[in-house]
Amino acid sequence: MIIDFNSIQQQSIANFKGGEKAYDVRMFTDPANKIMKGHLEPGASIGMHTHDTSSEIIFIIQGHGSVIDDGEKNPVKAGDCLYCPKGHTHSLINDSQEGLDFYAVVAEQ
Repeated sequence: MIIDFNSIQQQSIANFKGGEKAYDVRMFTDPANKIMKGHLEPGASIGMHTHDTSSEIIFIIQGHGSVIDDGEKNPVKAGDCLYCPKGHTHSLINDSQEGLDFYAVVAEQ
């Protein structure tokens, strides 16, 4: 299956998971997965949340920012891949002066 994110309507979700500003996303879903192409403008974030029934993989494609993974803050940049296993907690923060673009896959387990 090929997913054409350009044909999926973009949503702008304010304060996603308690984060700052808006999370701009094009999202494909089926009963077991969410596959997303996301964008965070400078100062925007995805709030801290726990994956109780799923895991998440995030691949940064452009820009840089920070991730808080189980309480530890680390920088992220284009080319980095983040993994949040089931039962763990994380957030994604664009604390830079440029846009942060990424793909994310949330797989139910």
